[in-house]
Amino acid sequence: MSELRQNPTTKEWVIVATERARRPHEFVRAKAGSVELPDYSPTCPFCPGNEHLTPPVLLTYPPAVDKADHRWGVRAFPNKYAALSLPGKMERRQPGPLFRQMDGVGAHEVIVETPYHNRSLGLMTDAEVELVLRAYQERYRALRNEPWAKFIIIFKNHGTSAGTSLEHPHSQLVATPIAPIHIRQKHEVAESYYDDTGRCIYCDLAQEELAAQERVVLTTDHFVVFEPFASQTPFETWIAPRRHLTSFGDMPPEELRGLAQVLRQTLAKLHKGLGDPDYNYIISPAPEEDEHKSYYLWHIQILPRLTTAAGFELGSGIYITTAKPEETAAFLREIEA
Repeated sequence: MSELRQNPTTKEWVIVATERARRPHEFVRAKAGSVELPDYSPTCPFCPGNEHLTPPVLLTYPPAVDKADHRWGVRAFPNKYAALSLPGKMERRQPGPLFRQMDGVGAHEVIVETPYHNRSLGLMTDAEVELVLRAYQERYRALRNEPWAKFIIIFKNHGTSAGTSLEHPHSQLVATPIAPIHIRQKHEVAESYYDDTGRCIYCDLAQEELAAQERVVLTTDHFVVFEPFASQTPFETWIAPRRHLTSFGDMPPEELRGLAQVLRQTLAKLHKGLGDPDYNYIISPAPEEDEHKSYYLWHIQILPRLTTAAGFELGSGIYITTAKPEETAAFLREIEA
């Protein structure tokens, strides 16, 4: 019989459809029409030598290794086709009683993760991934000081079904002048839990997963990687700190170095185990005004695009997953990375 499971951090329900469940190895699939990418593409605006095709850089880091082939290892710059930009007015306007609008004020940036056109994060070295995370932190810290920035999200789209339009490995950062309502609702659950217990629900969740072990993929001194009890999609994977830390921007260098290793290993397991699946990952933030409240724990959410949300999911908000997280975790634990 299928199960209904509730996500303790959002109170949302998912359906684990065991009667149509698939074994973890059945999610491995070859990408239709896939070809091996070159390490350089002359038409790619993110490849070395084509820097003139992108806006002026906000930061550039040298390569992570001394004997690298290129002048830079990571670059960040404004998105040429930004969803939000400056300048603009913060005032909210009402053209009618039920309608509200404001200028599209904000920031939309691109972080090019590597000079190599075909080197995804799971195939990089730990040092190269650490360089990417350092760039995330630097741009996050710069934008959170802006008075208009109420919400900052860092995310990566890998593959066409995950929404990427350029193959070259890159991430994005968007800062907005409003905090989205679903983020508000998520944090209301965490705040209510803290009011009741005096504890952080995310820290308790990580401890519960460590105690149960059945959904844990890997652990280190600083991080735990697990498949959530109420996963929205097959192989949904979280990376969470083992100590209470509310903001990704405040993580110290030694823990950032440890996160680089854990993120690289986790993505390598997904790459090897599932045949380089399309995925999104999000560094889940708090609204800026709540960033240092005791009820929240920053974390990374990885969502492989192995299934497609259809009418039921879109109409009800209840996701159906066709894999048990206990089984997907066991599958990933066995993969060497």
